[in-house]
Amino acid sequence: MTEAFPSGQSRIVAIDGPSGTGKSSVAREVARRLRAAYLDTGAMYRALTQTVLADGLDPADAEAVSRRARSLQIEIDTDPEIDHVAADGRDVTELIRSAEVTAAVSAVSAIPAVRRRLVEVQRDLAEGATMVVEGRDIGTVVFPAARLKIFLTAAPAARAARRAGQLGIVEPDEIAALTESLRARDELDTNRAESPLRPATDAVVIDSTELSREDVVEAILAAVTARTGSE
Repeated sequence: MTEAFPSGQSRIVAIDGPSGTGKSSVAREVARRLRAAYLDTGAMYRALTQTVLADGLDPADAEAVSRRARSLQIEIDTDPEIDHVAADGRDVTELIRSAEVTAAVSAVSAIPAVRRRLVEVQRDLAEGATMVVEGRDIGTVVFPAARLKIFLTAAPAARAARRAGQLGIVEPDEIAALTESLRARDELDTNRAESPLRPATDAVVIDSTELSREDVVEAILAAVTARTGSE
């Protein structure tokens, strides 16, 4: 694929979906194949959440969290070969994946002022770039004019099994707790007032339940070709 986005077209591939659908690994690989930049917007919300917790702030304190969001300097590498996130100069790449951050990130990301601030940062990062951007409101809010919008979904059991594999969880009770955690996060993300998780009306919906990562990557690349006319 020599030219993913011919001149004059939006150069954003938006990939949305809930946790456990394989969104991050798929988006990163699509960016590699397209020779494009890659942005994990969820990592930005996690970086803020990790900072809020490290500062001893209450994630439910909308005013305090919003102030911290305005002052926080987030650095995130957009090279799909590099996984690096920093907050005010601190390397938080590993810290943002902790259980504590995962438990608090939905509350932080539901704050309207937080979302507005980070959307500004996301748009600035993508300015003029050919980029694969993944998150939960990319096609509906961040880049509603994206040339291609993908919404990944999967059966709850498949999503829980994938996340358990990533975390090395094998005990049935722990898998059940993880399943409930995913369900609770879905509830928060889909019902929040600001930028709820939902597919854009013109999104290509891909159910990854029975698909391998490679299958999903190929489906997205085929959709890029169909939407742009590139080969």
